[in-house]
Amino acid sequence: MKFLYRLGYYLGGFSVGLIFLAFILNGKKTSCNYTPNARVIDNLLQKEIVIPDVILKDKPQLDGNQIREIIKRGNVDFSKSDTKRDSCKMYHIENAETDDAFLELTNCAKTVTLISVSGI
Repeated sequence: MKFLYRLGYYLGGFSVGLIFLAFILNGKKTSCNYTPNARVIDNLLQKEIVIPDVILKDKPQLDGNQIREIIKRGNVDFSKSDTKRDSCKMYHIENAETDDAFLELTNCAKTVTLISVSGI
């Protein structure tokens, strides 16, 4: 069999396989969160965010949606985070747009509690 025929059969089968996968995976919320940063952010966004009254007194404009947007666009700084805790791990999330803005949160089983906010 000539090379062009083999290449044609290969590309035909490959394209049918891609179309088949597109139909199977279409509409499902599939994502590839393989990096530690992406896994932590995905985990934080799935939970309820609790903002203590002490922080709300200093920054009354803060709400859960703003914190979620900052988490989505931020990067976890693992050198400043405390991931060795048994109960609630503490994460330091820096704003990707500005270096001086950051959040510190504790990630518990069902909630995420804001510890401190800076630069927002």
